[in-house]
Amino acid sequence: MEFVFLLPGQGSQKVGMGKDLYEAFPASRDAFHAVDDAVGAALSTLAFEGPADELTRTVNAQPALLAHSAAVWAVVRDAVGPRAVAAAGHSLGEFSAYHLAGTLDLAAAARLVRRRGSLMYEQGVARPGAMAAILGVLTRSIDDLCAQATAERGLVVPANYNSEEQVVISGEVAGVERAMELAKEAGAKRCLPLPVSGAFHSPLMAPAVDGLAHALEAETWHAPAIPVIANVNAAAVTTAATARELLLQQLTAPVQWTRVMRTLAERYPSALFVEVGTGAVLTGLARRIAPEVQTLAIGTVADVERFVALISQNS
Repeated sequence: MEFVFLLPGQGSQKVGMGKDLYEAFPASRDAFHAVDDAVGAALSTLAFEGPADELTRTVNAQPALLAHSAAVWAVVRDAVGPRAVAAAGHSLGEFSAYHLAGTLDLAAAARLVRRRGSLMYEQGVARPGAMAAILGVLTRSIDDLCAQATAERGLVVPANYNSEEQVVISGEVAGVERAMELAKEAGAKRCLPLPVSGAFHSPLMAPAVDGLAHALEAETWHAPAIPVIANVNAAAVTTAATARELLLQQLTAPVQWTRVMRTLAERYPSALFVEVGTGAVLTGLARRIAPEVQTLAIGTVADVERFVALISQNS
Protein backbone atom coordinates (compact mmCIF):
# COMPACT_ATOMS: atom_id res chain seq x y z
CA MET A 1 0.00 0.00 0.00
CA GLU A 2 1.24 3.46 -0.96
CA PHE A 3 0.38 6.75 0.76
CA VAL A 4 -0.15 10.30 -0.44
CA PHE A 5 -0.05 12.79 2.43
CA LEU A 6 -2.19 15.93 2.62
CA LEU A 7 -1.35 18.74 5.05
CA PRO A 8 -4.11 21.15 6.19
CA GLY A 9 -4.02 24.93 6.05
CA GLN A 10 -5.28 27.85 8.09
CA GLY A 11 -8.90 27.59 9.14
CA SER A 12 -8.54 24.02 10.40
CA GLN A 13 -7.21 25.08 13.81
CA LYS A 14 -9.21 24.39 16.96
CA VAL A 15 -8.49 24.55 20.66
CA GLY A 16 -7.28 21.20 21.97
CA MET A 17 -5.65 20.08 18.73
CA GLY A 18 -2.80 17.67 19.33
CA LYS A 19 -3.09 17.59 23.12
CA ASP A 20 -3.74 13.85 23.31
CA LEU A 21 -0.75 13.17 21.06
CA TYR A 22 1.44 15.33 23.28
CA GLU A 23 0.38 13.34 26.32
CA ALA A 24 0.71 9.92 24.65
CA PHE A 25 3.85 10.02 22.51
CA PRO A 26 7.33 11.35 23.33
CA ALA A 27 7.93 12.00 19.62
CA SER A 28 4.88 14.26 19.51
CA ARG A 29 6.02 16.14 22.60
CA ASP A 30 9.39 16.69 20.96
CA ALA A 31 7.68 18.11 17.86
CA PHE A 32 5.58 20.58 19.82
CA HIS A 33 8.59 21.62 21.91
CA ALA A 34 10.69 22.11 18.78
CA VAL A 35 8.11 24.52 17.36
CA ASP A 36 7.80 26.36 20.69
CA ASP A 37 11.57 26.78 20.86
CA ALA A 38 11.86 27.88 17.24
CA VAL A 39 9.27 30.66 17.53
CA GLY A 40 10.07 31.62 21.13
CA ALA A 41 6.50 31.18 22.37
CA ALA A 42 4.39 28.53 24.11
CA LEU A 43 2.31 27.74 21.06
CA SER A 44 1.65 24.23 22.35
CA THR A 45 -0.13 25.67 25.39
CA LEU A 46 -2.14 27.97 23.12
CA ALA A 47 -3.08 25.05 20.86
CA PHE A 48 -4.16 22.90 23.81
CA GLU A 49 -5.89 25.50 25.98
CA GLY A 50 -6.71 28.54 23.82
CA PRO A 51 -8.21 31.07 23.92
CA ALA A 52 -9.66 30.45 20.49
CA ASP A 53 -9.42 34.05 19.30
CA GLU A 54 -5.69 34.11 20.07
CA LEU A 55 -5.11 30.74 18.40
CA THR A 56 -6.97 31.95 15.31
CA ARG A 57 -4.58 34.88 14.79
CA THR A 58 -2.62 34.22 11.61
CA VAL A 59 0.74 34.52 13.34
CA ASN A 60 -0.26 31.77 15.81
CA ALA A 61 -2.52 29.54 13.74
CA GLN A 62 0.07 28.84 11.07
CA PRO A 63 2.87 27.45 13.29
CA ALA A 64 0.34 25.72 15.55
CA LEU A 65 -1.11 23.81 12.60
CA LEU A 66 2.41 22.95 11.44
CA ALA A 67 3.19 21.65 14.93
CA HIS A 68 0.14 19.37 15.01
CA SER A 69 0.92 17.92 11.58
CA ALA A 70 4.55 17.41 12.58
CA ALA A 71 3.50 15.78 15.85
CA VAL A 72 1.41 13.22 13.97
CA TRP A 73 4.12 12.61 11.38
CA ALA A 74 6.76 12.10 14.06
CA VAL A 75 4.78 9.12 15.38
CA VAL A 76 3.89 7.43 12.08
CA ARG A 77 6.98 8.25 9.99
CA ASP A 78 8.95 5.09 10.73
CA ALA A 79 5.93 2.85 10.17
CA VAL A 80 5.24 4.52 6.81
CA GLY A 81 8.80 4.21 5.56
CA PRO A 82 9.14 4.00 1.76
CA ARG A 83 5.38 3.71 1.24
CA ALA A 84 5.12 7.53 1.13
CA VAL A 85 4.99 8.48 -2.55
CA ALA A 86 3.90 12.15 -2.60
CA ALA A 87 2.65 15.03 -0.48
CA ALA A 88 0.75 18.28 -0.86
CA GLY A 89 -0.34 20.97 1.56
CA HIS A 90 -3.01 23.65 1.33
CA SER A 91 -1.46 27.13 1.61
CA LEU A 92 0.56 27.10 4.85
CA GLY A 93 0.20 23.31 4.72
CA GLU A 94 2.67 23.31 1.85
CA PHE A 95 5.39 24.19 4.39
CA SER A 96 4.22 21.20 6.47
CA ALA A 97 4.45 19.06 3.34
CA TYR A 98 8.06 20.11 2.79
CA HIS A 99 8.87 19.21 6.39
CA LEU A 100 7.28 15.79 5.86
CA ALA A 101 9.31 15.38 2.65
CA GLY A 102 12.57 16.21 4.44
CA THR A 103 13.10 19.52 2.65
CA LEU A 104 12.95 21.58 5.86
CA ASP A 105 13.68 20.54 9.41
CA LEU A 106 10.93 21.34 11.87
CA ALA A 107 12.59 24.36 13.45
CA ALA A 108 13.19 25.95 10.05
CA ALA A 109 9.62 25.29 8.93
CA ALA A 110 8.31 26.79 12.19
CA ARG A 111 10.39 29.95 11.82
CA LEU A 112 9.20 30.34 8.24
CA VAL A 113 5.49 29.94 8.90
CA ARG A 114 5.72 32.24 11.93
CA ARG A 115 7.40 34.89 9.77
CA ARG A 116 4.97 34.30 6.93
CA GLY A 117 2.00 34.70 9.27
CA SER A 118 3.45 37.90 10.72
CA LEU A 119 4.07 39.39 7.28
CA MET A 120 0.57 38.49 6.12
CA TYR A 121 -0.99 40.03 9.21
CA GLU A 122 1.09 43.21 8.92
CA GLN A 123 0.13 43.65 5.30
CA GLY A 124 -3.51 43.07 6.17
CA VAL A 125 -3.29 45.95 8.65
CA ALA A 126 -1.46 48.20 6.19
CA ARG A 127 -3.90 47.50 3.38
CA PRO A 128 -7.12 45.98 4.71
CA GLY A 129 -8.81 43.39 2.58
CA ALA A 130 -11.36 40.61 2.75
CA MET A 131 -11.97 37.04 1.67
CA ALA A 132 -15.16 35.08 1.00
CA ALA A 133 -16.09 31.52 0.11
CA ILE A 134 -18.33 31.09 -2.93
CA LEU A 135 -20.27 27.81 -2.80
CA GLY A 136 -22.20 26.14 -5.59
CA VAL A 137 -22.07 25.80 -9.36
CA LEU A 138 -22.07 29.17 -11.13
CA THR A 139 -23.45 30.08 -14.53
CA ARG A 140 -20.39 32.31 -15.07
CA SER A 141 -16.75 31.60 -14.31
CA ILE A 142 -15.40 32.95 -11.04
CA ASP A 143 -12.61 34.59 -13.02
CA ASP A 144 -15.12 36.59 -15.06
CA LEU A 145 -17.04 37.61 -11.95
CA CYS A 146 -13.88 38.81 -10.25
CA ALA A 147 -12.82 40.75 -13.35
CA GLN A 148 -16.18 42.54 -13.47
CA ALA A 149 -16.15 43.27 -9.73
CA THR A 150 -12.59 44.62 -10.01
CA ALA A 151 -13.61 46.99 -12.81
CA GLU A 152 -16.67 48.18 -10.93
CA ARG A 153 -15.62 48.37 -7.28
CA GLY A 154 -12.09 47.26 -6.42
CA LEU A 155 -9.49 44.54 -6.86
CA VAL A 156 -10.68 40.98 -6.21
CA VAL A 157 -9.25 37.68 -7.45
CA PRO A 158 -9.82 33.94 -6.96
CA ALA A 159 -7.59 32.89 -4.05
CA ASN A 160 -8.35 29.19 -3.49
CA TYR A 161 -9.77 26.88 -6.14
CA ASN A 162 -10.79 24.32 -3.54
CA SER A 163 -13.22 22.28 -5.67
CA GLU A 164 -15.63 22.74 -8.56
CA GLU A 165 -18.24 23.96 -6.08
CA GLN A 166 -16.04 25.91 -3.67
CA VAL A 167 -13.83 28.87 -4.54
CA VAL A 168 -12.46 31.48 -2.15
CA ILE A 169 -12.06 35.04 -3.41
CA SER A 170 -9.73 37.68 -1.99
CA GLY A 171 -9.07 41.38 -2.41
CA GLU A 172 -10.25 44.85 -1.49
CA VAL A 173 -13.37 44.93 0.67
CA ALA A 174 -15.58 46.65 -1.91
CA GLY A 175 -14.40 44.33 -4.66
CA VAL A 176 -15.10 41.21 -2.61
CA GLU A 177 -18.56 42.50 -1.70
CA ARG A 178 -19.38 43.17 -5.35
CA ALA A 179 -18.08 39.76 -6.42
CA MET A 180 -20.34 38.14 -3.82
CA GLU A 181 -23.33 40.00 -5.28
CA LEU A 182 -22.44 38.86 -8.78
CA ALA A 183 -21.90 35.27 -7.59
CA LYS A 184 -25.38 35.19 -6.06
CA GLU A 185 -26.81 36.43 -9.36
CA ALA A 186 -24.86 33.63 -11.09
CA GLY A 187 -26.43 30.93 -8.93
CA ALA A 188 -24.15 30.59 -5.91
CA LYS A 189 -25.77 28.62 -3.11
CA ARG A 190 -23.97 30.62 -0.44
CA CYS A 191 -21.41 33.42 -0.23
CA LEU A 192 -19.65 33.42 3.13
CA PRO A 193 -17.32 36.19 4.33
CA LEU A 194 -14.30 34.63 6.06
CA PRO A 195 -12.87 35.80 9.39
CA VAL A 196 -9.35 36.60 8.18
CA SER A 197 -6.93 39.45 8.82
CA GLY A 198 -6.10 40.21 5.20
CA ALA A 199 -6.55 39.47 1.52
CA PHE A 200 -4.39 36.35 1.37
CA HIS A 201 -3.24 34.87 -1.97
CA SER A 202 -3.94 38.14 -3.75
CA PRO A 203 -1.84 41.01 -5.11
CA LEU A 204 -2.54 42.88 -1.86
CA MET A 205 0.08 40.62 -0.25
CA ALA A 206 2.81 41.75 -2.69
CA PRO A 207 4.61 44.05 -0.19
CA ALA A 208 5.21 40.99 2.02
CA VAL A 209 7.16 39.15 -0.69
CA ASP A 210 10.56 40.67 0.06
CA GLY A 211 10.33 39.82 3.74
CA LEU A 212 9.39 36.23 3.01
CA ALA A 213 12.15 35.95 0.40
CA HIS A 214 14.75 36.93 2.98
CA ALA A 215 13.32 34.41 5.45
CA LEU A 216 13.35 31.62 2.87
CA GLU A 217 16.95 32.36 1.93
CA ALA A 218 18.07 32.27 5.57
CA GLU A 219 17.12 28.62 6.09
CA THR A 220 18.80 25.38 5.01
CA TRP A 221 16.94 23.44 2.31
CA HIS A 222 17.20 19.89 0.96
CA ALA A 223 15.70 18.25 -2.10
CA PRO A 224 12.34 16.64 -1.25
CA ALA A 225 12.61 12.91 -0.59
CA ILE A 226 9.21 12.53 -2.27
CA PRO A 227 7.50 14.84 -4.80
CA VAL A 228 5.52 17.72 -3.33
CA ILE A 229 2.71 18.92 -5.59
CA ALA A 230 2.81 22.71 -5.54
CA ASN A 231 -0.14 25.00 -4.88
CA VAL A 232 0.88 27.48 -7.57
CA ASN A 233 0.95 25.21 -10.62
CA ALA A 234 0.05 21.67 -9.46
CA ALA A 235 3.49 20.50 -10.63
CA ALA A 236 5.71 18.02 -8.81
CA VAL A 237 8.54 19.76 -6.95
CA THR A 238 11.73 17.73 -6.65
CA THR A 239 14.41 20.39 -5.97
CA ALA A 240 15.01 22.78 -3.10
CA ALA A 241 15.37 25.77 -5.42
CA THR A 242 11.96 25.16 -6.98
CA ALA A 243 10.40 24.70 -3.56
CA ARG A 244 11.66 28.11 -2.42
CA GLU A 245 10.59 29.82 -5.63
CA LEU A 246 7.05 28.43 -5.60
CA LEU A 247 6.51 29.05 -1.88
CA LEU A 248 7.34 32.69 -2.54
CA GLN A 249 4.95 32.88 -5.49
CA GLN A 250 2.26 31.22 -3.40
CA LEU A 251 1.97 34.31 -1.20
CA THR A 252 0.21 36.28 -3.95
CA ALA A 253 -0.98 33.49 -6.28
CA PRO A 254 -4.14 31.39 -5.99
CA VAL A 255 -4.06 27.94 -4.43
CA GLN A 256 -4.82 25.55 -7.29
CA TRP A 257 -6.10 22.82 -5.01
CA THR A 258 -8.49 21.26 -7.51
CA ARG A 259 -5.62 20.80 -9.97
CA VAL A 260 -3.34 19.52 -7.18
CA MET A 261 -5.82 16.81 -6.23
CA ARG A 262 -6.43 15.78 -9.84
CA THR A 263 -2.70 15.51 -10.43
CA LEU A 264 -2.31 13.31 -7.36
CA ALA A 265 -5.32 11.15 -8.24
CA GLU A 266 -4.04 10.61 -11.78
CA ARG A 267 -0.50 9.74 -10.66
CA TYR A 268 -1.37 7.63 -7.62
CA PRO A 269 -4.84 6.16 -8.23
CA SER A 270 -4.35 3.21 -5.88
CA ALA A 271 -2.75 5.13 -3.01
CA LEU A 272 -4.46 5.94 0.27
CA PHE A 273 -4.74 9.74 0.67
CA VAL A 274 -3.95 10.55 4.30
CA GLU A 275 -4.63 13.96 5.85
CA VAL A 276 -2.08 14.59 8.61
CA GLY A 277 -3.03 17.03 11.37
CA THR A 278 -6.09 18.98 12.37
CA GLY A 279 -9.51 18.16 10.93
CA ALA A 280 -10.59 16.49 7.71
CA VAL A 281 -11.15 19.39 5.31
CA LEU A 282 -8.74 18.12 2.67
CA THR A 283 -9.97 14.53 2.65
CA GLY A 284 -13.48 15.95 2.24
CA LEU A 285 -12.35 17.98 -0.76
CA ALA A 286 -10.51 14.96 -2.13
CA ARG A 287 -13.74 12.95 -2.17
CA ARG A 288 -15.48 15.74 -4.09
CA ILE A 289 -12.71 16.30 -6.62
CA ALA A 290 -11.63 12.67 -7.12
CA PRO A 291 -14.32 10.44 -5.61
CA GLU A 292 -12.48 7.33 -6.69
CA VAL A 293 -9.59 7.82 -4.24
CA GLN A 294 -9.47 6.31 -0.76
CA THR A 295 -9.00 8.78 2.09
CA LEU A 296 -8.16 8.81 5.79
CA ALA A 297 -7.63 11.66 8.28
CA ILE A 298 -5.23 11.18 11.20
CA GLY A 299 -5.02 13.79 13.93
CA THR A 300 -5.64 12.03 17.24
CA VAL A 301 -4.10 9.16 19.19
CA ALA A 302 -6.93 6.85 18.11
CA ASP A 303 -6.44 7.85 14.46
CA VAL A 304 -2.71 7.25 14.64
CA GLU A 305 -3.11 3.84 16.25
CA ARG A 306 -5.62 2.76 13.58
CA PHE A 307 -3.30 3.98 10.83
CA VAL A 308 -0.28 2.14 12.21
CA ALA A 309 -2.38 -1.01 12.56
CA LEU A 310 -3.49 -0.62 8.94
CA ILE A 311 0.13 -0.38 7.81
CA SER A 312 1.01 -3.51 9.76
CA GLN A 313 -1.88 -5.42 8.23
CA ASN A 314 -0.77 -4.47 4.73
CA SER A 315 2.95 -5.08 5.19
